[in-house]
Amino acid sequence: MEMDQDFLEFVVKALVDNPDSVKVNRTVDEMGVLLTLDVHKDDMGKIIGRAGNTAKAIRTLLRVVGMKNDARVNLKINEPEGGMPRERRQEAPAAQAPAAAENTEENKEDEMSDEEKKAASKSVDEAMEDLGL
Repeated sequence: MEMDQDFLEFVVKALVDNPDSVKVNRTVDEMGVLLTLDVHKDDMGKIIGRAGNTAKAIRTLLRVVGMKNDARVNLKINEPEGGMPRERRQEAPAAQAPAAAENTEENKEDEMSDEEKKAASKSVDEAMEDLGL
């Protein structure tokens, strides 16, 4: 097993409820390394994340691991058997969304004073300074 495969297994098993169902297959060709991930159907949402952000983060980290080892690493997440069809996945969030979103970020921002808005929009450098880093 290679470092990239070990890394992916470690991260994914830490995220899911069914770590025994995690399977990673590694293939190498002229395009680089392809890691294929299979997880339990109930864990698919944890791996993909909201708007695909978790999957994007995992892919970014895998690219960093690959660069360290002079390899191009890509991740393919297999659709589990019995998973929700794409058509229903696109409909599901709308059906589950509440009728009125009361405390959205926009509403909170409208209620803030100018000083609060300025304090909330600190730069990363300022926030790091505040933490003493």
